[in-house]
Amino acid sequence: MTDFVRSIRKIVLDAVNAQKPTTVVFGIVESISPLKVRLDQKLVLEEEHLKLTSAVMDYATEIKINNGTRQACTIFNALKVNDKVTMIRQHGGQQYLIIDKEVA
Repeated sequence: MTDFVRSIRKIVLDAVNAQKPTTVVFGIVESISPLKVRLDQKLVLEEEHLKLTSAVMDYATEIKINNGTRQACTIFNALKVNDKVTMIRQHGGQQYLIIDKEVA
């Protein structure tokens, strides 16, 4: 019986891992420093559980202007308090990647 249960358990775990389940979730930025994002009334994600993409960060880059020369510029995409964000929850729910924010 124990081998049967182990076999079933292995099949189920393999099936779950094969799917690489992730979930898209939405939240609201509560604070910037430290970064906190509220998922619902009970759950607030702390900075150590959040990773950011460049879509929600300030960053420096170069752009090409009309005459073809390159010029350094800064893109101001940083999160602000009350921004509504879209996140991907990593399997297991310990890490969240903020991929974008809603534009009003």
